[in-house]
Amino acid sequence: MVKSESAGLDAVFHALSDPTRRAILRDISVEQKTVGAIARPYQMSLAAVSKHLKVLEAAKLVSRERQGSFQVIRLNAAAMRTAIAWMRFYERFWNDKLDSLQALLEGESDE
Repeated sequence: MVKSESAGLDAVFHALSDPTRRAILRDISVEQKTVGAIARPYQMSLAAVSKHLKVLEAAKLVSRERQGSFQVIRLNAAAMRTAIAWMRFYERFWNDKLDSLQALLEGESDE
């Protein structure tokens, strides 16, 4: 079970590591789109966009559905929950550091 969770987390972070894939996710967060509509703003081939979509699908961040002759892509934001939970664990560490920095800076401004 732990290996499966780890693989899912790795897939999500891998998918989110690319700026084009993050932009695609932002695009389809507003509304579902066809592959052609997703590709339109990028200067790349449909095959290249399709490769990005396959990475997003492997991470379960998007789902694909055939509607007639089109493939419609929609966001599955729930797949980000494992990544959010992982980051929340570490949030307390950076919050502690930021609180310490704030105290230090406020102490210097009092002088």
